[in-house]
Amino acid sequence: MPRVLIPLAAGFEELEAVTVIDLLRRAEIEVITAGLEPGAVTGSRGTVLIPDSTLDAEQGGHFDMIVLPGGMPGAKHLDADPRVHHLLRLHQAEGRFAAAICAAPKILAKAGLLDGRSATGYPGILDATEFPQVRLLDDPVVVDGKVVTSRGPGTAMDFALSLIELLAGAERRNRVEVALVRSV
Repeated sequence: MPRVLIPLAAGFEELEAVTVIDLLRRAEIEVITAGLEPGAVTGSRGTVLIPDSTLDAEQGGHFDMIVLPGGMPGAKHLDADPRVHHLLRLHQAEGRFAAAICAAPKILAKAGLLDGRSATGYPGILDATEFPQVRLLDDPVVVDGKVVTSRGPGTAMDFALSLIELLAGAERRNRVEVALVRSV
């Protein structure tokens, strides 16, 4: 069973975090949410989540993918944490997936994971003058090798379904999507 780590920082975007957690779990993918510190984490709109673990406790764990939710100031808190950057670089070196949505692709860019890649993010978050090594696209979801980026809350479901397909295949993605009864 694939394992996914989702770090949660105060001010995370609820739609992005909860949608990804929910859909991946529907796809029978093991999801571990990890707070930067012990205890509950409050999102940007006041929703409180109780993480499964802490980032410190998960430092030595094996994960097939790390997913960074956006939101402000959540993405800034993730970016300021050296443990997050360490995990991202480790995943890249080991050929595992890294994914980010909304403001969080900027964290991937700062960690060097977007160098020479195509990516997307919340409009204006990835400035071409600050990150000239990144090919910026306006697509809802961009997959470039082992890196996945997405634009924002409105693309969270497409983002999560893309992650399912990468980790568990098209059949499982389709099974989850059909059960959601969404019009495509």
